[in-house]
Amino acid sequence: MEQSQELIIQKDDSGVLWLTLNRPERRNALSPALYEALYAALVQAEQDNEIGTVVLTGAGAGFCAGGDVSRMNQARQHAGSESERISALRQRTRIVERLHNMPKPTIAMIRGAAVGAGLSLALACDLRYGDPSAKFRTGFVNVGLPGDFGGHYFLPRIVGPAKARELYLRSSMLAADQAARIGLLNQVFSAEALEMEVASIACAIAQGPQPAIRNIKANLNDGLALGLSDLLDQECIRHVECADSPDHKEAVRAFVDKRSSVFTHAHTVEAGASTNGN
Repeated sequence: MEQSQELIIQKDDSGVLWLTLNRPERRNALSPALYEALYAALVQAEQDNEIGTVVLTGAGAGFCAGGDVSRMNQARQHAGSESERISALRQRTRIVERLHNMPKPTIAMIRGAAVGAGLSLALACDLRYGDPSAKFRTGFVNVGLPGDFGGHYFLPRIVGPAKARELYLRSSMLAADQAARIGLLNQVFSAEALEMEVASIACAIAQGPQPAIRNIKANLNDGLALGLSDLLDQECIRHVECADSPDHKEAVRAFVDKRSSVFTHAHTVEAGASTNGN
């Protein structure tokens, strides 16, 4: 049996938490133990005031191959009722809610394939960076399934509804440069530079004014669901809240003094700040 503590490699560096899916022999395919370990790590990261940014990546040559298809065949022999299976799957999909809703920015660093639920994990992150080996496929139709883990929510919003339908219905593989052209990847870096560039981006965000960053993410998430009037209400509330923060006052002083800001509240997230109650 897999040991959950070995399935996620965690590294905390300058307020950035690196979470590495660690099943390289299975292209980091998602197993029950890996689901549990990843969800627990995300909950812990959300509650840790010293963490400002989370980077999700995969060990070895691939990001995540999605659900473990060979395990699906074995699991069918021990399947419960339909309602039990739906409930268990819904529990696992809380992972993408954490990535999307946690008040800290999340970044996917992608080498190799991100397929099926693995693609959905990347889509749930706020930012996605890859090297030339990165490739993407919805993959569900290839195994006779419609798909889960929120891909139908994220993909149309990132690449547009027409392209999302094509990618789901034809299940074509996208190379890194193609993914960047349609906005699925924010940027492609060389294999040698990828980790250094992602670390620099993540660290800059982690060292920034966390109340403002948290509220920017909340505004962007609300903008996907609210009408303009309701969003303007939320923007005003959050804007005034941050106008009274030490970080804003420091930024104004720094602007007047013609120096760089030093944010004393970097990494600090108030309890209960998540937009998701899961």
